[in-house]
Amino acid sequence: MQSQTAHDTCTTTSRATFAEGIFDSLPIVIGYLPVAFAFGLSAVKLGFTPLESVLFSCIIYAGASQFVITALLSAGTSLWIAALTVMAMDIRHILYGPALRTRILSRLNPRKTAIWAFGLTDEVFAAATTKLVRDQRRWTENWMIGIALTSWLSWIAGTVVGAVFGNGPLDDYPAIEASLTFMLPALFLSFVLAAFKRQQSLIFAVAIGASLVGVLLFSIPVAILAGIGGGCLAALLQPRPAELKEIKHEQ
Repeated sequence: MQSQTAHDTCTTTSRATFAEGIFDSLPIVIGYLPVAFAFGLSAVKLGFTPLESVLFSCIIYAGASQFVITALLSAGTSLWIAALTVMAMDIRHILYGPALRTRILSRLNPRKTAIWAFGLTDEVFAAATTKLVRDQRRWTENWMIGIALTSWLSWIAGTVVGAVFGNGPLDDYPAIEASLTFMLPALFLSFVLAAFKRQQSLIFAVAIGASLVGVLLFSIPVAILAGIGGGCLAALLQPRPAELKEIKHEQ
């Protein structure tokens, strides 16, 4: 009985906390700040006010898609077409919640879920998946809120600084601005590689292959949809990981 109590206490105290989520968000923050800075700078150059630029990051919070929507709107594209284009690019986010839910063992709190679901970007999703793959029992909604909230605030902070700079010091250094935009995909790739397991090779290969076909024959939005569809189909056809079956059986 005492052994069981000690085990339960250890399990409870080992669960990830809000503060740990803030700490684990630091790699995302480091990647977000320069990219958000570049977005704020770009939005102001395209004719948006600093306040409008910051509101894009506060409300839309769509990473690379924010560059697309501001470029489309500044070029005179209608709001509906710009919105539909960005929705097509970001439709993958619809699958993030269900993908996480299949690995989450604990019961979710609707209020907490609503908070971290808003901040479920590519990088936050990858970080959460990595946490769940390593140890499902350590994942908590408080940890999730910590990593999502800190990432969102860092994106806003970077946008504010970039919008304030406007057409300032970086005008004479275009290479620096171009390199900043590469930080976001590089950050996401690092999380994907961290979560990679050998049994997922087929999923990765199918998703990458479908994306390449889509971008070569059609367009980037089609490539994103093809990659998502191909990866999901490969995941459905692939046998379920043995460790996940065992954990579900224990519950």
